[in-house]
Amino acid sequence: MKKIFPILLIVLLLLLVSCGQNAKQPGVAEIGKPAPDFTLFDLDGKTWKLSDLKGQVVFVNFWATWCPPCREEMPSMQTLYTSMPADRFKMLAILYNDDPGLADVFTKRVGTTFPILTDPKNEAGKAYGLTGVPETFIIDKQGVLREKFIGPAQWASPQIHQMLTNLINQ
Repeated sequence: MKKIFPILLIVLLLLLVSCGQNAKQPGVAEIGKPAPDFTLFDLDGKTWKLSDLKGQVVFVNFWATWCPPCREEMPSMQTLYTSMPADRFKMLAILYNDDPGLADVFTKRVGTTFPILTDPKNEAGKAYGLTGVPETFIIDKQGVLREKFIGPAQWASPQIHQMLTNLINQ
């Protein structure tokens, strides 16, 4: 019995520690729940408030110019953006831990036409539980978070286009 007690105690402690690691962070975006609202400025100084976009499907991408996968996915994001109905779909790219001047130069060179927002205090990033860049969140017309993509994607793919079209038509 004396030999079993320390082993049981260690197992119990390991279980408690591992369960604590799986706990959800309070206030962080969850699939199927309302998307956290944010108010940010674009590179031209225009204010963008997520809740003002209800009634449209919203594509929110966190990115940085120092992130090679982020830069690589920008052209496919632009292709997707121009293929979707402008009155029912919005794409917002939120700059993460980067210089807005560098983002402005890069996006002009690439030819992006969707808004690039700045989040200087990383408030939106924290609200969405950002773990790195790129990360993308799809929000439905009711303001509910429907999809989360970690890492780069080929945004101009037929599967992505169909998923977004389905959300637009719901």
